[in-house]
Amino acid sequence: MAVRILRLGSPRVAGEGLRIGTVRRPPRGVPKTEFAAQDWYDVWYPNLAPSVETMKLGQAAATPSQWTAFAKRYRAEMGTPENSRTLDLLAALSHHSDFSVGCYCAEEAHCHRSVLRELLAERGARVAPA
Repeated sequence: MAVRILRLGSPRVAGEGLRIGTVRRPPRGVPKTEFAAQDWYDVWYPNLAPSVETMKLGQAAATPSQWTAFAKRYRAEMGTPENSRTLDLLAALSHHSDFSVGCYCAEEAHCHRSVLRELLAERGARVAPA
């Protein structure tokens, strides 16, 4: 049992479980009825996506210090009571079932899902290797 951190739209792997989209917006040009069939996600959960302002900060980050500023701001957003409880829930669920969380970004190292991986691990989640 574990949580996988992945790129939405990538082919599913065996044992991946439920795929949760932690993105601000659904994929463009894809009917809702096709989200799961096209390997985007089974459930959309934008609560764990960065705010629009923070997302723009991350997308524009060109230096390590700019990325650090993004990560700090995203961590602060995830530190709200509601988001913190969600992260605790996902961490606990990772010990009892397989599921995945993800984003569209091509490279995890320059995506909020890298920070999400850290946040879940810090809460004791079983996180599948990248």
